[in-house]
Amino acid sequence: MKAQLGMHSGLPAARYYRANDPHWHWLEEREDQEVSSFLEAANQQHAEWFAPLAPLEETLYKSHLARRELAITSLKTALDHFTFWSETGADDDYPCWWRHLNHQPEQHECFFDVRARASEHDFYDLGDMALSPDEQWLAWTEDTQGDERFTLWLKALPSGTPVQLLNDIGAGLCWAEDQTTTTATLLFTRFDATQRPDSIWRLPLLLTDASAESPELVLREDDPEFWLGIGKTRSRTWLLLESGSKDTSEIHLVPAASPTSAPRCILPRQAGVEYTIEHRPGSFYCLHNQTGAHFQLDYLPESLIGQPLNHWEKLITHREDATLEGVDAFSWGLMLAERDHAQAQVQLRRLVLDDQHHCSVDEYLALPEQPCSQMLEDAPHFGTEVVRLREESFTQPPSWFSLDLTNGQRTLLKRAPVYGNLQPEQLISRRLWATSQDGEQVPVSVVMRADLADRPLPTLLYGYGAYGEALDPWFSIARLELLERGAAFAVAHVRGGGERGEPWYLNGKMSHKENSFNDFMAAREVLIEQNVSEPEQIVAYGASAGGLLVGACVNRAPDAFCAALLDVPFLDVLRTMQNPELPLTTAEYSEWGNPEAPEVAARIRAYSPMDNIKPQAYPALWIEGSWFDTRVSYWEPAKFYAQVSQQQQGDAPILMRTDMSSGHGGASGRFKAWRDTARQDAFILWALGLNGQTPPMPE
Repeated sequence: MKAQLGMHSGLPAARYYRANDPHWHWLEEREDQEVSSFLEAANQQHAEWFAPLAPLEETLYKSHLARRELAITSLKTALDHFTFWSETGADDDYPCWWRHLNHQPEQHECFFDVRARASEHDFYDLGDMALSPDEQWLAWTEDTQGDERFTLWLKALPSGTPVQLLNDIGAGLCWAEDQTTTTATLLFTRFDATQRPDSIWRLPLLLTDASAESPELVLREDDPEFWLGIGKTRSRTWLLLESGSKDTSEIHLVPAASPTSAPRCILPRQAGVEYTIEHRPGSFYCLHNQTGAHFQLDYLPESLIGQPLNHWEKLITHREDATLEGVDAFSWGLMLAERDHAQAQVQLRRLVLDDQHHCSVDEYLALPEQPCSQMLEDAPHFGTEVVRLREESFTQPPSWFSLDLTNGQRTLLKRAPVYGNLQPEQLISRRLWATSQDGEQVPVSVVMRADLADRPLPTLLYGYGAYGEALDPWFSIARLELLERGAAFAVAHVRGGGERGEPWYLNGKMSHKENSFNDFMAAREVLIEQNVSEPEQIVAYGASAGGLLVGACVNRAPDAFCAALLDVPFLDVLRTMQNPELPLTTAEYSEWGNPEAPEVAARIRAYSPMDNIKPQAYPALWIEGSWFDTRVSYWEPAKFYAQVSQQQQGDAPILMRTDMSSGHGGASGRFKAWRDTARQDAFILWALGLNGQTPPMPE
């Protein structure tokens, strides 16, 4: 047997190995000085290996900057009194926020300089910004470490001195509608010991001196599988106190103008029933899955709050071929997001309703192409009949339109520009269908240069497959660096995601998780069968829960990929799920299962990447972690790196880089994030054999 590379080559896995702890659990002791020493040694190994690719990284980074619009002005949004927008300078990581009185654009003023806030910290994440009802006060939360614990600030607009009110709270904020000239109320969340948002609090504000009274508890959630969140209906009539697990919902209502009122539960929780609530004066709307996994929409008179669902009237019944994913209420009716299962495509559906819920218009908004992403942008005015849409695809950059619902007129407001040699019209996108192990048809999206589409190409294959998250088409400026150099980019829409509706999610979680891995491998095979990809030149990429997907597949079929990139990857599934004191664990039981049950533990152990490392020739691995990550602890990628280094039977490098100043979302600031992308892309191009000459572009 070939010597284990990590044990006999002087690499960190050899130098820091402890025979009495072969699974490297000691890396979980954050305060142990040897932990940071090990991570720094791995970073040094990574840097030394990467040094020859540093010029390519620099080229990619500069080319990336040259392709995109660096000085960005957002669309302007008119509220009741002021019009708001942001501006980001060409050299800035963060924006400035501006406003002017409605219809008086010449009197504009910067009221919040995020650049100045961020300049004082190595890491900065703006959690939420919330304008008071009179638009004269700004509350915001910020995280300056990366651990997703936020500090609450308040200032009078435009130039009041920021005042720190609270720390160690959740990101989200919501103003009640009880503001007077001297007082107001903010709602926020707090965490328990596992960083689960377990309580909602009311904060009385004294606007005379920008101070606050003691917070008052509004609602506490004792079930460790449930999280709390806060919101407000577009009608600004009701505050929504939302409690939910991965598969069960419960919402309490508080009159927005009377935030001290006792919360009223609109529908008590029922295991496995998820629902969301919207409001129009006189009626509530409930999107729920009590009668079927694909959801239906019911309504109830406002006076009958608390009645069970069998007292609600049906508006849109459950269908087998589509999932209702969202509902937005306006004075004129509703806008629905509806996902077609067969096409894996979301469409927006408009319903115009009178006070008796008679429907005079029921229509789908036109799509520019399929597949694509079309979404309703935030519309702050309940009575508006002009909405904003955002549209993009794998080949077309984001475009924003206004749509006048009274006459159907679409007006282009903005289109993200693309600079450089490779333009959107020179790209082509395909939708393939892979046959998984059980016969299920799995959609696979591919984008590449149109002039290279007649030959197999080196390919980056991306997957996620968890939490019902849908990888709907998105455009990427950074991706153009790979495409121009002759790579194809593919997305495996595996089960566990939501691309084909709720059934697609349910059939890739819990006892069905094996489907996700089989689907990903089937996606690889169809790329080869359809002459899209070179079989020896496929790199797999997964981040967070996608790291679990890719990590499991690499363990099972290491020769299927020439390399894999695991970004803040969830790899130690069994051990993490066995520790309810870790952040997120209890809330994840309905996604992965509770391993206190022996059969669940056995099921998770069978696929958990950390539990299936074995002596074999692994492909080149690029593993990234973050020191302050509270979602996937830094030790998960670190332990995986150490153990794979020990078991590696081939010559491919096993590399890990830990960002010691960030959290789960990676580096803060757009330039640092783009630099990280360029570094990853240099590795991908090296693995694909494309770090040399670029195929000539067509004339």
